[in-house]
Amino acid sequence: MRYIIFYKPYGVLSQFTSAHGHKSLADFGFPKGVYPAGRLDADSEGLLLLTSDGSFQSCIAEPKHKTPKVYLAQVERVISAEALEKLEKGVVLNDGPTLPCRARPAEEPALPPREPPIRFRKTVPVSWVEIELKEGRNRQVRRMLACVGFPVLRLIRRAIGPVRLDDLNPGRWRELTALELRALYSKKA
Repeated sequence: MRYIIFYKPYGVLSQFTSAHGHKSLADFGFPKGVYPAGRLDADSEGLLLLTSDGSFQSCIAEPKHKTPKVYLAQVERVISAEALEKLEKGVVLNDGPTLPCRARPAEEPALPPREPPIRFRKTVPVSWVEIELKEGRNRQVRRMLACVGFPVLRLIRRAIGPVRLDDLNPGRWRELTALELRALYSKKA
């Protein structure tokens, strides 16, 4: 069985076939027989797990398992305490209410530059928010932040359960360590 952590760059699809001019996972030299455990949109970046183990894939990707995922979002304007409180209680999106989550302001992280870079506007400040979800609907973090009035400029998934990106760079991957695997599976028990 193979268990891989990958820093998916911006503009890359979470699948092995290219579409709409985007790169795909096929461009990164993964071993045969691994598939993504979950998805990240092309305009999001960060941690993606790949595996050849179907039950592991299910534990990570299926909402019924409630595997926590941590995201850092750069948003327009300085995030308000009121918006954070609404996020934590759950907001109502067009596909129904979200589960309560953890949301807090974050310091600007040291991140590799994104290609292409984020647009810069002198008159609009930006801030960073850390959000931890236990569900994973299509474009959920973006939609939740838009719902409370803070459009997302950059979105990075930093962690899935106890597994973190740490010093992995965009486009790079490695096998999960035995310790990381044990930590993931212990969270499922």
